[in-house]
Amino acid sequence: MKIFLPFVLLASVSFSCDLLPGKKTPGTGAQAKIELIEADKAFSKLSEEKGMKHAFLEYLDSNGVLLRPNQAPIVGADAIDYLIQQNDSTYTLKWEPKNGVVAKSGELGYTYGIYALQPTAKDTIIYGTYVSIWKKEAGGKWKFVLDSGNEGIGEVKTDQ
Repeated sequence: MKIFLPFVLLASVSFSCDLLPGKKTPGTGAQAKIELIEADKAFSKLSEEKGMKHAFLEYLDSNGVLLRPNQAPIVGADAIDYLIQQNDSTYTLKWEPKNGVVAKSGELGYTYGIYALQPTAKDTIIYGTYVSIWKKEAGGKWKFVLDSGNEGIGEVKTDQ
């Protein structure tokens, strides 16, 4: 019995703590990171194809927060109202995630990268950095719960 009890305890801890090789919880680990980065890429593609407003409204969690320069955090329904009022017909916004991390639970994660804002009537692109914090919905879709960006990488003429 003394030998059997430690074995049972070790086995139960191994199964519950993900210590056994090859044991994966659905939606966690490397696969979850890939899914999150793919969600961020799809978010950017939607912004490029249908406009920033459409994309942000599609991917914003109902309690999501927008951090924008010179403004207090914009939360939930106020964030939705803020986005609805935006005129995104004079520019294209796209971005590329550089990396992301998903919590072991598989429910939260973040991505960060570089964005490119190109005004329609100008031959320059403004680059900056961004970070988005994401939450996985019950159905498996990732929605962002916080988004922030910073200008500062500079402008590049596109006719060079």
